[in-house]
Amino acid sequence: MPKLYEYLGIAFYFYANEHLPIHVHARYEQYETIFELIYEDGTLIDVQQRKSGSGPVLPAKKRKEAEKFVRAYYDKITEKWEAFFILKKEITAERITQKL
Repeated sequence: MPKLYEYLGIAFYFYANEHLPIHVHARYEQYETIFELIYEDGTLIDVQQRKSGSGPVLPAKKRKEAEKFVRAYYDKITEKWEAFFILKKEITAERITQKL
């Protein structure tokens, strides 16, 4: 389960047995929300949220910050997805300390 980013106390992960569509798990304390990246013809058209099976969704304020982060970093998240799941490379976590 590689950790991708930490931002405002929210940790962003892939699980080792992931599937399409490209998505990232956002965790804060005991909360977790999944953010799916929806592409059409190679262009991001939407970011959709859904509940993870492992607990309650992120509180509204943290969910808003997490979605803002995913929208800002979607291209890097996609690059990390391809590196980890397709090219089988190790992922290095990054800590983002400046608020978007």
